[in-house]
Amino acid sequence: MNSVSRRSFIRQSACAAVGTASIASTVWNLRAINNAAAQALPYVSSSTDPNASETRALVCLFLYGGNDANNFIVPRDATNYAAYAAARGPLALAQSSLLPITTARPDPQGRLFGLHPNVPELQALFNANADPTLDHKLAIVANVGTLLYPTTKSQYLAGSIPLPPQLFSHADQQIEWQTSIPDQPARSGWGGRLADLLTSFNQANAISMSISLAGANTFQIGNQVFQYQVGTDGSIGLNGTMGNDNSIRYQALQDLLNLPHQNLFEAEFAKITNRAIANNAILASALANVTINTVFPSRSTLASELLMIAKLIAARQTLGQRRQIFFCSVGGYDTHADELNSHTALLAELSASMSAFYKATVELGIQDRVTLFTASDFGRTYQSNGAGSDHAWGSHALVLGGSVKGGDIYGTFPNLTLNGPDDIGEGRWVPTTSVDEYSGTLARWYGGSGLDLSSVLPNLGRFQHPDLGFMNPLAAPAPPPS
Repeated sequence: MNSVSRRSFIRQSACAAVGTASIASTVWNLRAINNAAAQALPYVSSSTDPNASETRALVCLFLYGGNDANNFIVPRDATNYAAYAAARGPLALAQSSLLPITTARPDPQGRLFGLHPNVPELQALFNANADPTLDHKLAIVANVGTLLYPTTKSQYLAGSIPLPPQLFSHADQQIEWQTSIPDQPARSGWGGRLADLLTSFNQANAISMSISLAGANTFQIGNQVFQYQVGTDGSIGLNGTMGNDNSIRYQALQDLLNLPHQNLFEAEFAKITNRAIANNAILASALANVTINTVFPSRSTLASELLMIAKLIAARQTLGQRRQIFFCSVGGYDTHADELNSHTALLAELSASMSAFYKATVELGIQDRVTLFTASDFGRTYQSNGAGSDHAWGSHALVLGGSVKGGDIYGTFPNLTLNGPDDIGEGRWVPTTSVDEYSGTLARWYGGSGLDLSSVLPNLGRFQHPDLGFMNPLAAPAPPPS
């Protein structure tokens, strides 16, 4: 027992006792409460770090269900719009309703593009704008998807190249996007592995640098850094025990937790619960004096999540954090039916919420230190099923922030021809950019050009573009303390 931590012992014991319902239930409860406690890692002083004031925050916004990006960005020139309208049928947006965008580089096929009519805020962030703080802060990364190796349509149809398992499956593709290692069991996420590398940049680790506003997720699972779950109102305390009216209950709980425990599970449960209570107090105190004046959309869970992330970034100095990784999400993107109505509302929420978040980072004066990026299960079929669209493969992603080289489309936009060179059936585009390349570009910005990404994205070397070029590099930080 002296050679392993109690945490490791519990994990090993749990694996050996999966057939015992009571022990399995206890371990599940320990893991659940641990998400509210995170893990206090040793901190090594970085007083010699010349970039002691540096901040970088990475925000993953997951669109659960599979976003139909074919209706987010649409060809608007006469020839290509006509082909779009014929292929999409009842899902086609009116040509006159599209919000024009101008890309920094012309499309190789001569296409002009417009955005969905309900995303005017994102149009303003993409295009040149009267407000220079909004100019070119949004980039589109085209036709991203899970891949094991670069893949063509002919290779897919011939079965001559390994493919990610369970394509078109919600649960599997969500995990593969978040791990970026489709050909291995899901043990950790690429955000968690990135946090493992860079946690020593922080001046304190009582509160984890990996904070989720959307519950448990695979993206933030690390080997050292545990995700810390909070709600849109902040830290999640113990109901019925806090406050003046509950002081007796709280003291009784403390007395129980501080009793000597001979049972290993009881002792670990008490330790984790005590740490969760302490972390709740730390976070509540850090947020108490944070004010964000930027107006966020009301009655939107996504906006509430992004507002709390902005507040947590504002509290970074109190928390002793120079590196933060966040996860938030919104569901409802599985639009098999009634797509025109449901997708329109979803995109309106997305546009207004992302814009408010960016403006909040401008208010805080750290917009070039915060990058938000979207991810989703997969794209959706170009061809309609009558009232909606079905599961597909490659899709388009959004990247927003002051360090983003916005106003352009990165990667290769697919040939939007049914049964064409990029279509494996019904308008399912074979991805031309891998999740690894997309994630690698973000990870390199977050950790600096000298960051060794082999442990974060072990499959990145299989692809041609480890850096897609949509991020402006920040000043290279000193290496994290060892």
